[in-house]
Amino acid sequence: YCAIASFEIRVQAIRGLPLFCKDTPEHIPKIVDILAQLLIAEENVERDAVHKALLSLLRQDVKASLTALFKHIESVDEPIADDNRERTLIFIRDKVFPIKSELLKPQEQMERHITDLIKKCLQDVTGAEFKMFMDFLKSLNIFGDKAPTERVQELIEIIESQADLDAQFDVSDGDHIDRLISCLYMALPFFIRGASSSKFINYLNKNIIPIFDKLPEERKVDLLKNLAECSPYSTPQDSRNILPSVVQLLKKYMPARKTAEEMNFTYVECLLYTFHHLAHKAPNATNSLCGYKIVTGQPSDRLGEDFSEFYKDFTERLKCVEELAKATMKKLTQGMAQQNKTMATAKSDEEKATIKTQKQNATTGLRTCNNILAMTQPLHSKSPSFIGDKRINLSWKEAVKTVAPSTNATGVKRSGSTTNGSGNYANKRGRGAGGNQLVHRAFEGISHGGRGGGQGRGWGRRGRGRGRGYH
Repeated sequence: YCAIASFEIRVQAIRGLPLFCKDTPEHIPKIVDILAQLLIAEENVERDAVHKALLSLLRQDVKASLTALFKHIESVDEPIADDNRERTLIFIRDKVFPIKSELLKPQEQMERHITDLIKKCLQDVTGAEFKMFMDFLKSLNIFGDKAPTERVQELIEIIESQADLDAQFDVSDGDHIDRLISCLYMALPFFIRGASSSKFINYLNKNIIPIFDKLPEERKVDLLKNLAECSPYSTPQDSRNILPSVVQLLKKYMPARKTAEEMNFTYVECLLYTFHHLAHKAPNATNSLCGYKIVTGQPSDRLGEDFSEFYKDFTERLKCVEELAKATMKKLTQGMAQQNKTMATAKSDEEKATIKTQKQNATTGLRTCNNILAMTQPLHSKSPSFIGDKRINLSWKEAVKTVAPSTNATGVKRSGSTTNGSGNYANKRGRGAGGNQLVHRAFEGISHGGRGGGQGRGWGRRGRGRGRGYH
């Protein structure tokens, strides 16, 4: 009986806390702080009372309440229990974000305030948390479709800080590689809206492409896909700078003659697409790289020099690629015909599922080969035309429409062990993968319920007090 009475008294006390602030609003930050600590309550009735009390205070003074609430997430200077931090995040996600249009008034002033609060939190986040915050920021009017380019650039700068583009790159740091690919994928929509891709492009050119062979195999294709998708949005100068590295990599994966080794068709598709879009912006840069004769009237044309050997080598590789692509298309078409026959006689669901997967893979393979042929054919001329529009639909764009990579943070980090199946993110809370499976896994979400639900730490957590370094 005493326990029941104590529980009821506690709930009534929680419901009464906002009343302290009616005549003394200066107490709001302290009361919000107390209520936030009570979010870990196990009983639904008690937790519901805490939610209602917090919402009451948010409606009374949203700026003071949000500032106090976010201190339970920021946690840079003082340690905060993970249970309390996660429950605060869930409250903000489920109760505050959905009513932002009601709470954030005056709109521009309060949207800026909550943006600043979120930026502070990004010093230590998981992939799921980072995606949640970025999705929220994108939903604000100040970053909406009509926002000026400088606002879109602000979002890119947040993503750049998560990718640690100012950090020394270490190829053995798998977390940084995953995080970089993830952030690049997340940045793509903002490049389309006019934000600068220069910092990512230059970082890839300086640190990643030169050691491409040393990257984990499963990350190479993610990187090349993201590079291909961002290439249409590079500046002419950035295109000129990175073209030599791309051409060198392209030659590596386009065989000079038919060999017993299989060609990686996806690599070649990505690199040809990247090459076309970069060369479209800096066409005369290809004169000294591929032996083309493109006249722009600039000294950089280098038309007086003999690069005929480069042209011969490059076009021979193109021919070899075309032969391999045509032969592969023939095999894939024959295979699909056989799969259709096998499907007609298949009995078990498992067998049918296997055949269906094979057919889907073959379809994607045919799209890849068709794209390769469409991109090699214009390159045989000594003065080729480079594809700079959207006529080429990358093969994975149809096959993988909703997959997204992960991303992360800056500043002091936490060490941690819980993950959400996002790969080996040993460090930052929120790092994720490229425009493919890596980020999709990293962004599986903050747990909806119980304490420390095990799904919150998307990229692994970073050690506190270690600055921007990773361990």
